[in-house]
Amino acid sequence: MEKQSRLEQLNINLDAIPDGKIKEAILFLFNLIEELSATVGQLQQENQGLRDENNRLKGEQGKPSIKANKKKDTKDISSEKERKRETSQWKKNTKKDKIKTNRTETCKVDKESLPADAEFKGYESVVVQDLKIESDNIEFKKEVYYSASQKKTYMGKLPTGYEGEFGPTIKALAIIMKNVCNMSEPNILDFLHNFKVQISAGTLSNILIKDKEQFHQEKNEIYKAGLEASAYQQIDETSARVNGRNYHTHIVCNPFYSAYFTTEKKDRLTVLEILRNGTELKYCLNQETFRLFEQLKVAKKHMNKLKKLESDKEYLKDELEALFCQHLISLNERVKVRILEASAIASYHKGLEYPVVKVLLCDDAPQFKILTEELALCWIHEGRHYKKLAPVVPNNVKKLEEFIERYWNYYRKLLDYKSSPLPETATLLSAEFDDLFSTQTGYQPLDDRISKTKQKKASLLLVLKHPELPLHNNEAELGARAQVRKRDVSLHTITVEGTKANDTFLTIVQTCKKLGISAYEYIFDRINKSFKLPSLAQIIKAKKREYAIEICGP
Repeated sequence: MEKQSRLEQLNINLDAIPDGKIKEAILFLFNLIEELSATVGQLQQENQGLRDENNRLKGEQGKPSIKANKKKDTKDISSEKERKRETSQWKKNTKKDKIKTNRTETCKVDKESLPADAEFKGYESVVVQDLKIESDNIEFKKEVYYSASQKKTYMGKLPTGYEGEFGPTIKALAIIMKNVCNMSEPNILDFLHNFKVQISAGTLSNILIKDKEQFHQEKNEIYKAGLEASAYQQIDETSARVNGRNYHTHIVCNPFYSAYFTTEKKDRLTVLEILRNGTELKYCLNQETFRLFEQLKVAKKHMNKLKKLESDKEYLKDELEALFCQHLISLNERVKVRILEASAIASYHKGLEYPVVKVLLCDDAPQFKILTEELALCWIHEGRHYKKLAPVVPNNVKKLEEFIERYWNYYRKLLDYKSSPLPETATLLSAEFDDLFSTQTGYQPLDDRISKTKQKKASLLLVLKHPELPLHNNEAELGARAQVRKRDVSLHTITVEGTKANDTFLTIVQTCKKLGISAYEYIFDRINKSFKLPSLAQIIKAKKREYAIEICGP
């Protein structure tokens, strides 16, 4: 309390100080306080960590992790409050028109209880929603005929969708519970056992992950249709666990779909492989490759040795590495990776095997850079850097608050531009960006952060060139949250097959949500092999055409 009180006394109006040298000295001291405060906090954390580790090495326990009854007072880096606009007052919608009535029953009045003058005035309708869950075990008697002349047995076939000892409803319900309702396998098993379904844990697991090629193919079609539906794609990544090991789940999406890919790594080559939908990477040493070498800072001596191999020929990884052995002796791993990245990106941009993404919207992670022609950055992610600053001097606290307010005011202007994109407005916004991110506050960490944002102008203002681009990557981050919820329930997948099934059904379920399709109905339609519903890829293509007509006109 005393420390905070003394800091509050430092709330000095520096603009009122006429002497420039004194003002400069006070600014220096303020920044020194901020630097020392941040250093002390960091050292306290490191010191506690070392103490805990020392205690563990001595066979004791470290500092216990005791959760408080109340929510911990952590710094909120969300920007929802700052960027939120006033919205119209919420009104409750009627749901009666959306309810399908399956049957009608008449509730009669006991005539003996009525007085003699009672007259019938009609009915008062009340709709009650309910479910009917019961077993529907069927004994199929398949006719059997034998032809002596043909020496062949003829047998009746089961109805479409009935394979094995479990019908399509149980199979679809299990998949829906796992992938739509996010239930654990033990809970699904318990539910089925309560309805006297005789099924083992192993059989349930097989229903969930085995023989799902039809759904894997649907995922491939969704992804390809999604890539073709928009010139831009959004991407994000979150952690995953596979058989006790740390993996990464990548989410690629746009307003029409969300696709999931779980991989062991998250480097640039892995992301590039995802953009190619897992097809084997090809490598090319053409003119673009050598331009990328310069961006990736590959040494001139290596570029000169590879220059004589320049062509549009495609190589597999083993073939390219064989060339390294011939022409690049004693090549270290870091340079080798850079050469592989450049040559793989050049091959990808040729677009011979899969739709090429032109614009990628993402956070500022290095693995996403130079993969596409243009890179758009998320304004909300950039804004978090400012919310993470923790000044202790009141003067600096005020400066940070004022700049954050200016930041989100500018963000709202970009939103307005998206709804009415005019060239003259774009010019003004570009100039205003330069002015905003040239601000000097005297609070050094803030000024450094502002300078870093200014360097990202081309990526942050790509919306001025492509107004259809979102200003944030929330679409991909929300997609990542679906994977996190599954991880919270199931912890990890065990097998490659189970991981693939998890990615496939996440893709189908999340895409259904975006397209306004019932995932329940869609999965059941595929399991019982009726195929009454069009594929999600077909719906994406239709939505794309509708969107194009809406924007450009018929």
